[in-house]
Amino acid sequence: MFSLTASLTPLLLGGLLLWTGGAKVTSRTLLAQAGLTALPRLVRGPHRAALVLRLTGVAEVALAAGLLALPRATVPAAGTAALGVGFLGYLAAAKAVAPESSCGCTANDTQPVTWRSFARAGAVAAGGAAALAAGDPWWSAAGDSPAAATALLAAGALLLAALSAGPERRVRVVLRRLRLRLFGNPLGGDAGETPVAASVELLERSLAWETAAPLIRSGLIEHWDEDGWRILHYTGARRTGELDRTVSVLFAMDAGAHRDRPAGQAIRVSVVDRETAEVLPLLT
Repeated sequence: MFSLTASLTPLLLGGLLLWTGGAKVTSRTLLAQAGLTALPRLVRGPHRAALVLRLTGVAEVALAAGLLALPRATVPAAGTAALGVGFLGYLAAAKAVAPESSCGCTANDTQPVTWRSFARAGAVAAGGAAALAAGDPWWSAAGDSPAAATALLAAGALLLAALSAGPERRVRVVLRRLRLRLFGNPLGGDAGETPVAASVELLERSLAWETAAPLIRSGLIEHWDEDGWRILHYTGARRTGELDRTVSVLFAMDAGAHRDRPAGQAIRVSVVDRETAEVLPLLT
C-alpha cells in the first residue's frame, strides 16, 4: 500500500501545485492580494511582495509539471519537499509579524493563517519526501490497481480540500448555486423581482468581484434597490501603512440582472472608510 501511495503522490501534489501556482501566475489582482499578506513587511514593500508571489507561482507550476510528467525524477520531488519546508517557515514568520494577515496560498485567498495553512504546507513537504520513494509512474500504478488507486486519490483529494484555506465559504457558494438551480427562487419576492441570491451569484462570477475580493471580510451584510440599481453591502479591510482600515465595499448592479439574464452587466464598486466615510481607491 505504501508503494502505491508513494507512486500516486506526484499526481496529487502536481494537481495541488498546478492550482495554487496557476492562480498566482495568472492573477490580475496580485498586488492587492500581496498587500493583505505578511510579505510586504518581510520583503519591505508591496511590489516586492507581489513579485515574490508571482515567482512562487512560477516555481509551483514548474514543480507540478515535473511531478506529473517525470514522477520518478528526484529533482521535482526534492524541490517539492523543500518548497513545503519553505512554506512552513514563511507561515511561522507571517504568524509572528502579522497574525491577522492573509495566508496568500492562492491568489484569491483572503483567509488568515490558520492551522490548516500549516497542515497543508506540512502535507506538501511530506508528500515531496514520499514522492522520492515512488516506484512506478503514477499512470502505471493506477493502471495496475485501479480500484485501490481511485480510493487513495479520492481520499487524498478530500484531505487536501479540507486543508485548503476557507473551504467552508466555497462549499456554501456551491450549495447556494445548487439550491438556485434545483428550487428556483429560494428567497421569494414579488413577481418579476430578481431574488437577492441570484444577484449575488451573478456578482460572484464578475470581474468586479474578483478585483474587490481581497478586501472583503464578510458575507452579504445588507442590500437595497434604488433607481433600478441593486446595492450589495459587504465589510472588509484595507491595509494602509501598518494599520488595517475597516471599510465598506459596495457593489451597484442592475436590479433585474441574474445569471440567465445578465442585463446591464456593468457593476460599480465603491470602497468607503467606515470611520471617516472617505471614499478610497479600489486598488493601490
